[in-house]
Amino acid sequence: MTHDHDLVLRPTAAQTEAALDPPPGRNGGDLVVETLTGLGATTVFGLPGQHALGMFDALRRSDLAYIGLRVENNAGFAADAYGRITGEAAPLLLSTGPGALTSLAALQEAAAASAPVLAISSQIPSAGLGGGRHGYLHELPDQQASFRGVVKSVHTVRTQSQIPSAIAEAWESALTAPHGPVWVEIPQDVLLAETSLPVVTAADAAPHDLPPRPELTAVAAHLLSTAARPAIIAGGGVVRSDASGKLRQLAERLNAPVVTTFGGKGAFPWNHPLSLQSWLEDRHTTDFLEDADVLLVVGSGLGELSSNYYTFKPRGRVIQIEADLGKLESNHPALGIHADARLALSALLETLPERTVSEGSEGSEGSERSERSEGEDATAADRVRTVLDLVRERIDSQELTLEQRVLAAVREALPDRSASFWDMTILAYWAWSAFDPRRPNTMHSAQGAGGLGYAFPAAIGGAVADPTHPVLAVSGDGGALYSIAELATARQHNLDVTWLIVDDGGYGILREYMTDAFGQSTATELSRPDYVALAESFGVPGVRTTPDTLADDLAKSLATPGPSVVVLPALLRMFAPTHLD
Repeated sequence: MTHDHDLVLRPTAAQTEAALDPPPGRNGGDLVVETLTGLGATTVFGLPGQHALGMFDALRRSDLAYIGLRVENNAGFAADAYGRITGEAAPLLLSTGPGALTSLAALQEAAAASAPVLAISSQIPSAGLGGGRHGYLHELPDQQASFRGVVKSVHTVRTQSQIPSAIAEAWESALTAPHGPVWVEIPQDVLLAETSLPVVTAADAAPHDLPPRPELTAVAAHLLSTAARPAIIAGGGVVRSDASGKLRQLAERLNAPVVTTFGGKGAFPWNHPLSLQSWLEDRHTTDFLEDADVLLVVGSGLGELSSNYYTFKPRGRVIQIEADLGKLESNHPALGIHADARLALSALLETLPERTVSEGSEGSEGSERSERSEGEDATAADRVRTVLDLVRERIDSQELTLEQRVLAAVREALPDRSASFWDMTILAYWAWSAFDPRRPNTMHSAQGAGGLGYAFPAAIGGAVADPTHPVLAVSGDGGALYSIAELATARQHNLDVTWLIVDDGGYGILREYMTDAFGQSTATELSRPDYVALAESFGVPGVRTTPDTLADDLAKSLATPGPSVVVLPALLRMFAPTHLD
């Protein structure tokens, strides 16, 4: 009797001959790029360094496209965006020590946003491994220790024969839900040494599925079908797992209002009658969600930004679907379902009975709620409109017309299919709550880890991932200075990236926070360059705009092939928070 696990794929005669007579002139770096190609990679990001030259030399013997950025952290942001857009593991090639460490902030953002980044770094020569102090260039006592608390998994190679398996294992880890960054390191001598190993032709690294446990699905389906006032919070896990369609089907079947987190922008149609949009930093939304008798949280850990700075206190039953085990019930007790969002939503749709409300299911108020549940279902859209009207009234009372005009101009200029990438800046904070992305997986920001400098290098990665549509980056002048060198990258590769820089002469949000807290700001003011002239020095066209001309200037720049910069001198303000009340 033959079992499936006994089956072995036997090489053909041609494969055997090629394996016995591999081409000369290959090194350990070739095994890296061959493995990446065998796994399906087409593009790599990175920055060369002395210890990593074996990998970069091998690139010229491969079909991989290489996008070289000017700073390792920016290369990491570009890989992050490529992974978010394509859903593929984005290879990031780095050198030892300072080069590797400079990527840490980008890898932290990739981890927070569940972006699949496959970072491959060189290491000092094998003889120096083990924690001794040998004095090698770029030496760290334990390089991987610097990454272990940031990435999903760490994979260390010590011989050439380990390279294909280590990279395949890391690839699988990066793409198994929850997606995330992984780390592979290979000593310099292993990369440089000539190899007689056969060419790597294919690699098996299929990610594992993460289905929900059926008994938990059954309980969740019962709770949702009998709820009087169900509501849904949709997080980034819905976007990462491409589950927006499943979410809409479930919400419509339950007649349940949906709010998307800032990481989940686009997971639910903005103008749908059941859409509470993304106004999580508003007490009216918080009150509405607290009043739900059953709250379904999909793909979110309900962290600081998703819980109105931890002021959200649900009174009803919470069901949490989350692929990241560490986030499951980390902030609120719940029926925790450890699963990929798409698989869990599919299972709920298959299990969910017709929606009813049982007599007495809500204690002493059960009969009353049972009698009015049909009416409540019928007016779910009305209740959503009421909340959005209250939010609008609150914002309109603060006389923030400039901010709303600027955001509306960006929305008007940006094509529906174009991706946008937002830095940590006041206009982005407005966009988290008030911007309609129109399509899933088109709006991306650094709100996961909250570091500066994300937008423009991420937009470069987004433009490489989908060159068929122009891409927008939005930064403040402070964040722009983190990544200004990448104008050279955008020009070198002639990428269709338009960069909107809102120039207020400093770290605007920190200026506002400090003034509110201390009466004045410190260390927030910046001497800044002429960004138009600076862009033009890179060979990138630039234009200075105004709120009145922004929509036209942005639209023109987005429609013109190649990179461009639009500078908007403006002092924007945030809407008043509600979590401090």
